[in-house]
Amino acid sequence: MAVTLDTDLSRVLGAKTARAMADSLDLRTVRDLLRHYPRRYARRGEMTRLDDLQVGDRVTVLAQVRRVTTRRMRNRPGSLTEVTVGDGAGEMQLVFFNRKHGQLREGAWGLFAGTVGEYRRSKQFAHPDFHLISGDDDEDWARALIPIYPASKDVSSWVVQKSVKLLLDAAGGFGFVDDPLPEDLRARHGLLSLPAALLDVHRPTSQADVERAEDRLKWDEAITLQLVLAARRRAASLEPGTARPRRPGGLLDAVDAALPFTLTEGQREVGEELAAELDSDRPMHRLLQGEVGSGKTVVALRAMAQVVDAGGQAALLAPTEVLAAQHARSIAGMLGPLARAGELDGDPAGTEVVLLTGSLKAAARRTARAAVADGSAGIVVGTHALLQEGVDFADLGLVVVDEQHRFGVEQRDALRAKGNRPPHVLVMTATPIPRTVAMTVYGDLETSVLRQLPSGRGGVASSVVPVSDKPAWLDRAWERLREEVAAGRQAYVVCPRIGDDDTGSAETDAPEDADGAPDDDAGGNGDRRPPLAVLDVAEGLREGPLAGLRIDVLHGRLTPEDKEARMRAFAAGETQVLVATTVVEVGVDVPNATVMVVMDADRFGVSQLHQLRGRVARGRHRGLCLLVTEARETTATGHRLAAVAGTSDGFELARLDLETRREGDVLGAAQSGRRSTVKLLSLLEDEELIAAARAEATALLATDRGLADHPGLAAEVAALATDERATYLEKA
Repeated sequence: MAVTLDTDLSRVLGAKTARAMADSLDLRTVRDLLRHYPRRYARRGEMTRLDDLQVGDRVTVLAQVRRVTTRRMRNRPGSLTEVTVGDGAGEMQLVFFNRKHGQLREGAWGLFAGTVGEYRRSKQFAHPDFHLISGDDDEDWARALIPIYPASKDVSSWVVQKSVKLLLDAAGGFGFVDDPLPEDLRARHGLLSLPAALLDVHRPTSQADVERAEDRLKWDEAITLQLVLAARRRAASLEPGTARPRRPGGLLDAVDAALPFTLTEGQREVGEELAAELDSDRPMHRLLQGEVGSGKTVVALRAMAQVVDAGGQAALLAPTEVLAAQHARSIAGMLGPLARAGELDGDPAGTEVVLLTGSLKAAARRTARAAVADGSAGIVVGTHALLQEGVDFADLGLVVVDEQHRFGVEQRDALRAKGNRPPHVLVMTATPIPRTVAMTVYGDLETSVLRQLPSGRGGVASSVVPVSDKPAWLDRAWERLREEVAAGRQAYVVCPRIGDDDTGSAETDAPEDADGAPDDDAGGNGDRRPPLAVLDVAEGLREGPLAGLRIDVLHGRLTPEDKEARMRAFAAGETQVLVATTVVEVGVDVPNATVMVVMDADRFGVSQLHQLRGRVARGRHRGLCLLVTEARETTATGHRLAAVAGTSDGFELARLDLETRREGDVLGAAQSGRRSTVKLLSLLEDEELIAAARAEATALLATDRGLADHPGLAAEVAALATDERATYLEKA
């Protein structure tokens, strides 16, 4: 039969199997099936280490039947069949209720699939699916490597394997597959043809076959992604923008004159980079990433001042009202009278700094919107309220997005669309990003990095407080906090949730961190207690180890006025200890705060802990961050927290973060809610490949004809570019 990549699987496999694949694995066409690669490969007789399986995993294992026993059940009618299987490294039980399986005889080899359970401390499968390997099977089971596919309850790995073979037989091989990669590109990088790679990945004869095939198939994923991103960069560079040149004697010079410190070399270099791009009529699209406390906000303020000097407006989008209010307050303080143009004590040569959030009263909101619309507000700071209809700018020249990982591409584009012409865009993150992530997730942006911290900072020492192993350490932690307060300094205590009736809920003002900590073994079992809460911890501290200190709470359920008042009281030194949720994670700047105690630290992700730690030691005094956890020191969570405590290098921690997370959270279905187009590409292992694909993509689009001579590749790019899944690239 004639087969193409777009052929519906029902024509090849039959309606029943095709429906099951569509419903449970989202495989609908020949292309989908061929791109459904094996998860791993099993070898007959090779130890697959059953003793390494974890309870709750859904797995397929290759093992041999060792014993089969059937007996009557004592407490209910019927029989119980127990089958012991082993692989040379371990054993596990297969349990069948009221079902006899005569074909499960001692010595038989088979593939067994199910969810790992536990009974009386022994691992078991209850009613697993299985396929025995016998002389009646075809040559697939005699191959050196047996592919184990991602499967489901309704479609097992061996059904996928047989479906691939049926497709091969129906099509007479993979000759119908056209190779989208240009031949010269394949030659430069020593890549297999696509038909050869697909054959080797699904029916390999050796591990070398698998490695060559996967290298080629990773290129398919990388080049398609990079072409989409390169096309976006190219389209953005052709947009007609407005140059915003620097003007002497304006806001920018006033900002520089008002700075109470000297810019670092990195801040000066990035500042010049931004100034040059703002002076171009091609809109800037730049990602500014850097260490916590490296001074990104000052760099952004100088860029905003340059745009205002050139007659435009700048909008700063922040993820929380606390952070937006602090940005507005610090910018106004930095500019002084120049931020109060039109007021009695204002400088007529200045501008207005307007704060626009969802909690503003109706009259204040109307006043703020009017100032934005008539252009008198040169600098506008706000939350998602900036994106609403009715917020119109006179001449939006620069969009600054703070903490980019809290926003999706839709929010960024919604704010850009409010400009008369495409504005310049600067997105910032204090979460250092590995190079490969920057090239993929933020591949449509040019990147600047700030690594150098301002001089005069005391630095932060971090320690893990493992209360299960060393309970006395928690008492000492509170003593250290009291010592710092006695010396005139202040402290944060951070908890995962608010309290009262929000059992298990996350902070409502600060979105849950994307790198949520693995819930692996912190509690030692599956019945973990609820996370510690701000309200409960604050009450316990007032009555216990911190009695007599001035303690207040801060969380997202407070009104904006309350949050602002409590943050001001802490900044003024009136509050000695602030017990808070992650509402303090970003942007909060109180130089006198030197201690942070993070309760249930195992409930937070690596990057989030690094962000939180950045709230202390922002002045001349040395800081202390204590990570309190019930996780045992020897567990994976204990090792993860020890790694966070062991380094203050955000870029090293970003790599650790990537190692401890599923890469699918960064590149995959977790970002789109659908099946991912990225299956083999690894951000940790394939840095050189991704960089090479980026260079090839840029070169292909730089030619006069672009992809016109490569229709197969153009079709792959078009499919991804028009698919809703493409947006996940900028949301991780």
